[in-house]
Amino acid sequence: MSNDQDKPTSAGKSIARRDFLLGGSLLGLASGAGLTAAATVPSASAAAKADFPVVDVAKLSDIADGGEISFDYPDADSPAVLVKLDQPAEGGIGPNESIVAYSMLCTHKGCQLNFQKEHGMLICPCHWSSFDPAKGGRIIIGQASDRLPQITLRISDGVVQAVGVNGLIYGRQTNII
Repeated sequence: MSNDQDKPTSAGKSIARRDFLLGGSLLGLASGAGLTAAATVPSASAAAKADFPVVDVAKLSDIADGGEISFDYPDADSPAVLVKLDQPAEGGIGPNESIVAYSMLCTHKGCQLNFQKEHGMLICPCHWSSFDPAKGGRIIIGQASDRLPQITLRISDGVVQAVGVNGLIYGRQTNII
């Protein structure tokens, strides 16, 4: 019997030795690729333990209803905005849990967003993706496919501070550079 002849299998079907070896080789390559990918992608727990800076954004008493405050977080290349909404918001802090902050880089192409107070939305001027700050930065309409990264806030001695980011800022492999 030559090496390329069919061999019976336990299911009664035949499989050529060449096909068997090729299938095994492909499976091995796929497994190795998976291990390589797992080794290079940081885990969610590693990202959660990132050492984010603590940045004072504004005094709680200085934040007007419907107001917005621009700041950079977690570094100077990351524009962000803090807004005080007229309703409670997912992840909100302060009175009525209405103070939230987000990265201002659209998750579609990285254009800088504008807060439209009259619509209560963060809107991209490039392709009109619109995000709802009251609903965790969720996409409402447009080209973007992911919600906005939300800046984690806390209040310490009457000062609103940025202390972390939930989600990946556009154009980055990690939020801490």
